[in-house]
Amino acid sequence: MTIPLLSPFPGKPSVAFDAVDTWVFDLDNTLYPAHHDLWFQIDARMKGYISDLLGIPPDDAFRIQKEYYRRYGTSLRGLMIEHGVEPDAFLAHVHDVDLSGLDASPRLAAAIEALPGAKIVYTNGSERHARNVLEKLGIDAHFAAVHDIVAAEFHPKPTEEAYLRFLRAHGVDPTRSAMFEDLARNLEVPHRLGMVTVLVVPPDETIAARESWEFEGREDAYVDHITEDLAGFLETVARQAPPPVSEQG
Repeated sequence: MTIPLLSPFPGKPSVAFDAVDTWVFDLDNTLYPAHHDLWFQIDARMKGYISDLLGIPPDDAFRIQKEYYRRYGTSLRGLMIEHGVEPDAFLAHVHDVDLSGLDASPRLAAAIEALPGAKIVYTNGSERHARNVLEKLGIDAHFAAVHDIVAAEFHPKPTEEAYLRFLRAHGVDPTRSAMFEDLARNLEVPHRLGMVTVLVVPPDETIAARESWEFEGREDAYVDHITEDLAGFLETVARQAPPPVSEQG
């Protein structure tokens, strides 16, 4: 397939999507462009929550937030383990964000609709947040399910346990599925399980709030494709998908 991508390996053969019948998408900074301030809002609300919870200055709270994020997969997981935090209250607080700056994307909606097979959102956030974002983007009707951190019983990506729970919950065959993510480390396990992996990056890295370690893994073999234009990438995949096999009889 000729796919519009930024190859992590010059000359690396493109991994085909011919067998894919399940399309799995991360939510934040993947299905909407990273320059939107949603993640900045979530990040700030996490910092404030931790600052109030532990009675520490915001800068110290931010350090703990990012330390837990890296060590446990999500800041929430770290807070649950280290401080016994009740997850529902945390999720409700951090996802109480302003979506007014997020516009509908008819092009992305059409590109997702054209993909052959089922589409699922798999997020370390909450289902409520995911559905609010999908509705605002105008793409909610195209997804069969949302698998959130609650459904994962608070086992976050990138742990293997989290992905195995996801696959079992939705009856997904990893060898017939593709995973779209904005963090390379979240693609290592999917690749090992047999999924086609796609890393979605912003055109201008300076606009994304990233810790330095979040750039790690982009040139590793478990990243099959990199794109900075998700809608364009999906349009090309859909155009080159094999036609459905008609039933005989």
